[in-house]
Amino acid sequence: MANFTHFNDDGRAKMVDISNKNETARKAIARSSIQMNQIVYENITQQKIKKGDVLSVAQVAGIMAAKQTTSLIPMCHPIPISGVDLSFEWVHTDKEMYELLIDAEVKTVGSTGVEMEALTAASVTALTVYDMCKAVDKSMVIGQTYLLEKSGGKSGDYKR
Repeated sequence: MANFTHFNDDGRAKMVDISNKNETARKAIARSSIQMNQIVYENITQQKIKKGDVLSVAQVAGIMAAKQTTSLIPMCHPIPISGVDLSFEWVHTDKEMYELLIDAEVKTVGSTGVEMEALTAASVTALTVYDMCKAVDKSMVIGQTYLLEKSGGKSGDYKR
């Protein structure tokens, strides 16, 4: 159990004590994606989805998710988020399939990182796209979600 920071000496869950950590500028960028057929892609890009502008709503959902991460992930510290930015990129994967890449960048100045906030933002953004488009096609696939990079803190920088 010594390698896991979220367990106490008795092997029970604990929230890591960050009171002695230095406050530094921290940033994390996470990626998720959602694959869809050409019909869904065209409905999104031509703004024909009845629930509204899919990417605008998904972007707001991702920002809200980053701010609520501590409510969703039990051992996450509530931290002041300095900024959240989501970006989208379309990839035409084959003849009739498209993938929406979702990057979520989260920043703070604090004693702990924002990796979980970035991962949560990217995930909820993909889920929101699914929710808004499921009436058109339920076979969309949410792809892998992973950390692209992080900076700041004692453990240093990371780039995938």
